[in-house]
Amino acid sequence: MVSSSLRSPRVVIIGLGVVGAALADELTLRGYTDVTVFDQGPLYITGGSSSHAPGFVFQTNGDRTMTQLAQRTLDKLDGVSLNGQWLLKRVGGLEIATTDERLHDLKRRRGLAASWGVPGELIDPDECARLWPGLDVSGVLGGYRTPTDGIVKSAFAVQWQAERAQDRGARIVGNTRVVGIERSGGRVTGVKVVPVPAGSVEPEFVAADIVVSCAGLWGPGVSRDLLGFELPMQPMEHGFGYSAPVPSLAGVNVPTDEAKRPMLRHQDFSLYLREYVDRIGIGAYNHRPIPLEQSEIADADTFAATGVHPAIHPLTWEDFAPSWEEAQRLLPELRGVEFESGYNGIFSFTPDGGPMLGPVPGADGLWLAQAVWVTQSAGVAQVMADWIVSGDPGVDTHGLDFNRFDPAVVSRRFTRERSSESYDEVYDIRHPHTATQCSRGLRRTPFHQRYEELGAVFGEGGGWERPLWFEANAGLLAELDTVPVRDDWAAQNWSPIAAAEAHGTRTSVALYDLTALPRVEVFGPGTTALLQRLLTTNVDVAIGRVVYGMMLDEQGGILSDVTVTRLDTERYMIGTNGNLDLVHLTRQAPEGVWVRALSAGQGGLGLWGPNARAVLESLTHDDVSNEGFGFFRAKQIDIAGVSVLALRVSYVGELGWELYVSADNAVFLWDALWEAGRAHGIIAAGRRAFNALRLEKGYRAFGHDMTREHSPAEAGLSFAVRMAKDDFLGRAALAERPVTTRLVPLTLDDPTRVVLGSEPVFVPGETDAVGYVTSADQGYTLGVSIAYAWLPPELAEPGTTLEVEYFAERLPATVRTEPLFDPEMAAIRR
Repeated sequence: MVSSSLRSPRVVIIGLGVVGAALADELTLRGYTDVTVFDQGPLYITGGSSSHAPGFVFQTNGDRTMTQLAQRTLDKLDGVSLNGQWLLKRVGGLEIATTDERLHDLKRRRGLAASWGVPGELIDPDECARLWPGLDVSGVLGGYRTPTDGIVKSAFAVQWQAERAQDRGARIVGNTRVVGIERSGGRVTGVKVVPVPAGSVEPEFVAADIVVSCAGLWGPGVSRDLLGFELPMQPMEHGFGYSAPVPSLAGVNVPTDEAKRPMLRHQDFSLYLREYVDRIGIGAYNHRPIPLEQSEIADADTFAATGVHPAIHPLTWEDFAPSWEEAQRLLPELRGVEFESGYNGIFSFTPDGGPMLGPVPGADGLWLAQAVWVTQSAGVAQVMADWIVSGDPGVDTHGLDFNRFDPAVVSRRFTRERSSESYDEVYDIRHPHTATQCSRGLRRTPFHQRYEELGAVFGEGGGWERPLWFEANAGLLAELDTVPVRDDWAAQNWSPIAAAEAHGTRTSVALYDLTALPRVEVFGPGTTALLQRLLTTNVDVAIGRVVYGMMLDEQGGILSDVTVTRLDTERYMIGTNGNLDLVHLTRQAPEGVWVRALSAGQGGLGLWGPNARAVLESLTHDDVSNEGFGFFRAKQIDIAGVSVLALRVSYVGELGWELYVSADNAVFLWDALWEAGRAHGIIAAGRRAFNALRLEKGYRAFGHDMTREHSPAEAGLSFAVRMAKDDFLGRAALAERPVTTRLVPLTLDDPTRVVLGSEPVFVPGETDAVGYVTSADQGYTLGVSIAYAWLPPELAEPGTTLEVEYFAERLPATVRTEPLFDPEMAAIRR
């Protein structure tokens, strides 16, 4: 956010694609008058992805924010024309299923759409044929129709938004390359530019208070060469082709009309099709990923000399041919039509499929808006403009901010492999609990070998290998009264062993790996004052106390929830939610206050369960009694001769401790605890049990259950806000912020059923969703099925009867009082 002392900040935007043009439009719309956009290509077909993108805007997405951005894009461009040409046409979307698995998944997608407010309906093959005349539906089992989806003419959208910005005073400059980004005193001061072709011209300095890189395909090079860091974004080739004129389309679409039928996606073959007047355009994801280095994308000088668009490479027919054959099978009329032309268009992909947005750490005024497709383009520009102008992006940004990736794992290889996987899975049926298969083993906790010996099944998070469950515990299933079962979808990446591990934790004692949970140390003169200003809770407590609180934005939205341990007068350990928290703390820290990551140099274990104290007492001379080591306390203790930082806290709602030890002592500590625990029934337990137990206890997970769109009161976390404390960031906004939604637990009336998250919630008999599920799992030790959901306040009262839609089936559910487990806190405080 720019200082309010600047009436109209000088803004430079690098790149005039669909994002750069839209951002210039949105900034000038908000009153910024000194905005300049530089692009190395000619106006308005500049040579990037926006110049050739097919312009599909499908709204249905597993991520709520990405759906919101697509909705904003459609709403902005709806009804707009440029020189008699429409910019957006809501022809709708049609996804067809040719396999039972895809047909089943369309029901899930319809549920996602309902959760996010997107109209959609499941239709039969005859209706698919009616919407797409000539479609061979002999192998089609059904379809999913989204009537408000549309096609955007991306190049026209660029021009229209750029010209609007110009009308408000913006400068749009083509054939000009940014060759330097200047900084001084921790903030950006301007850019250096040269004309294209430059010849021997010296770079010109253009002063700026804000610089935003919207460089598209060239973004990784800009970040690497001009900003000095590796951006996890990968340009990738994608096959696209056109049929020759199709007889049945002759005269149906006039050139200005272009398309009437919905965009068609045949995802079982990773194929999409659309009308182009009297031709059919065909896009193919059913080919090998073709990642490109920056040196393989033509520069502006080559573009100027040859006229060949840098974002368009020759079609590799061996990759595209199967898609052409499948298109002919699907549309029999194409069998009598020649293939006319095609190309490999270049688009940007990222390791998780999300865009790369946000402020650049260490350089005030410097921003990125990269890896954005036409689908979310105008929506992203609105978010970026709000973020820059007011500091409030207005949406959840934890999955958009490029700082979400831990620099410890980001490399060219990481980006190439993960982004290639992202390309390969664009149209796959992807389970929400599926872990990446690329770049595995980047980070292993000190206990990894012990886990392998116990038959661990691993997942991945932040590059870390994390146990989900242990096959060594399979024998414990015989001790359960009922072994949980799941339907085929819910049973993926899951095992009933998780139930046995949950029961083992509640009845005996378990070891959980906490190494991968991000922790930072903040220290130096002024640390207490900093944390008092950033946190909703009081951190100025006795040394050895642990407190829970939140970091908020200026609007009172939750940026993160954290646990804070006071280690010394001006030294604290903070359990965070990822690299975004590290960046935020570092950005806010004054000179003399230091912030450093701890996780990589430590081993972390959770020792939890009613027998946890007995295990610990057998290994230490320190007082770990309830009187000597109370709940939410911390101290350095000796365990089997090893110095360990012990925190008496528990994310599973049981007696126990978090134990942090130097990585070189970690395995020794594990072995000592494991051997001592044998007499007390100790087990190793994984993330699946961990998640179920925390839901039984009602503990929230940031990014899943709440985001910056929610206030503490709405998230059910008012207990962690000390309004009587001296001013903290977001306090003033909280005092005025109404509660418009509430996060509450539901239990499904049938405890044998389970949902996984993002499902819509309905009032019985109603057709419009009233809320959506965040986290869900079976409460193994309670015999219930739990689903936390956001609901209107009037529907969030305990006892309210509702329905959760799961694959088109309405499952009766009831709002419950929380926490479901141990509301008296007897177990955790014993």
